[in-house]
Amino acid sequence: MSVILESSFNIEDIIKTPKSPVRRTEPKPTELLIKLRKLQQAKKSLEDDVKETMIFRCARKEEEDPLTAEALQLEGTLHEKEELNRSLQLKCEDIQLEAQRQLEQIHQKEELVKQYCFQIQETKLKHRKIRMKFENQLQQLMEQHKNLSAVFTPQRLPAEIQSAEYTTEQLLKAEQQKLEQLTKLLDGLSHTQNVEMHMDTCEKAP
Repeated sequence: MSVILESSFNIEDIIKTPKSPVRRTEPKPTELLIKLRKLQQAKKSLEDDVKETMIFRCARKEEEDPLTAEALQLEGTLHEKEELNRSLQLKCEDIQLEAQRQLEQIHQKEELVKQYCFQIQETKLKHRKIRMKFENQLQQLMEQHKNLSAVFTPQRLPAEIQSAEYTTEQLLKAEQQKLEQLTKLLDGLSHTQNVEMHMDTCEKAP
């Protein structure tokens, strides 16, 4: 609320007396009545100004009271915001530390993943070499199987069986002959030992 207080008169104009001639004269009643009316108007104007000033002060006070309460409320809100800001700063620092720790863990995991990938590549290479070796051995076995299949055909199977039976029979005969020879040698050796023992007994007799 803005109030501009301006007087509608100037007291100096009322108090000021006209320049009197050299000889002083008594004021006339009409002049005194005019001055009195002016003074009354001035008083009323001053009273109105004082009244407006009081109204203005009351209005200003009414405006200042909510503003003061609002200022106190804002001050409390500011204090709460400052506390919240400090708490958020601490949380932000904790989050930054946690983020740094997680980044370090991620870096370590990336290093482990690289090592695992390297080991996997080495393992794959070893398995590939083993598979190639196995395929080569399998190929050789297949070739041998083909050769054996070519040798032992169903048409040649009876002849091969007959040959195997003849070979087995010959081996059994040879073994039998060797057993007979071994028996004869053992008998001869036993006879020789008996003769030697008999001769030793005769030599020792008186």
